[in-house]
Amino acid sequence: MGMEEIKQQAMMDIEAATDLASLDSVRITYLGRKGLLPELMQKLKDVPPAEKPAYGKAVNELKNAIQSAIDSRKDVLEDSSGPPDGFDITLPGDWRGLGSKHPITQLTERAIGIFSTLGFTVADGPDIETVFNNFDALNHPPGHPARDVKDTFYLDDNRLLRTHTSPVQVRYMLSHAPPIRIIAPGRCYRRDTPDATHSANFHQIEGLYVAEKVSLADLKGDLSHFAREVMGPNTRIRFRPHFFPFTEPSVEIDFSCHVCGGKGCRVCKNSGWIEIAGAGMVDPNVFKAVGYDPEKVTGYAFGLGLERMAMILFGVSDIRHLYENDVRYLRQF
Repeated sequence: MGMEEIKQQAMMDIEAATDLASLDSVRITYLGRKGLLPELMQKLKDVPPAEKPAYGKAVNELKNAIQSAIDSRKDVLEDSSGPPDGFDITLPGDWRGLGSKHPITQLTERAIGIFSTLGFTVADGPDIETVFNNFDALNHPPGHPARDVKDTFYLDDNRLLRTHTSPVQVRYMLSHAPPIRIIAPGRCYRRDTPDATHSANFHQIEGLYVAEKVSLADLKGDLSHFAREVMGPNTRIRFRPHFFPFTEPSVEIDFSCHVCGGKGCRVCKNSGWIEIAGAGMVDPNVFKAVGYDPEKVTGYAFGLGLERMAMILFGVSDIRHLYENDVRYLRQF
């Protein structure tokens, strides 16, 4: 069969194909590895040398013509075949509605929005930290209990899973000159036994303000504003003396109970107050570790536990409910 006859027969077979399967069968017959066109190319070795260029050109033109015809027929068949499996694309979709944001995500975004109105910007850092950033630069002495392997997830090469978001402050101060005003929301890790109020994985939002003449009054003013925005306009704040290695003086911060207004109830354990954060003035040793002059600048730092706030605001009785991914439970938020 000559090339012209092969071409005519191929065009007839292509036109006669009524579906994609039969069209593919035609393609294999002519262009497949054992098809007619490869056979023609194998005969090239028997063609006289002077005629080989013209013969090869003719075979390629035939191949291109058949391939083009197959492509055109395929487009026609696809347009006319309609959706596969009898699926009617004109039917309305099965709308399942939008999902909701996780309570921790909601609270994080809310906190970022509040602090941004006070001039804070968001800083971020890795979950895997160095011992220097997590402990040394934050004035934790070598024998501090937080360094114990029973409390901290250590990795290799002097690295660990950060136990708080304070290393972000260290990283930021090492790369920025004061004044700075940042918040650092993020995930933290500690070797806690999971129970109703503890988890090995939790979230904090860290705050840091460093400039000239920053005082505890600035800290109280900023956190009072945050408390009123989150828990209501009548919320009050109080400082209780405490100790943290990286702040001096250090305080624990309580917000007046948003449920009872400070009168005492089950939520606040009848005290009228809810512990929310740890804070204080940045210890001079921390400034020295990052290259700041403690004689020229002062600053405050605070750390808010987001799960703690979420449990209070949303009435969550067990921290594990936040991470069991029970859609029935999360849907209410």
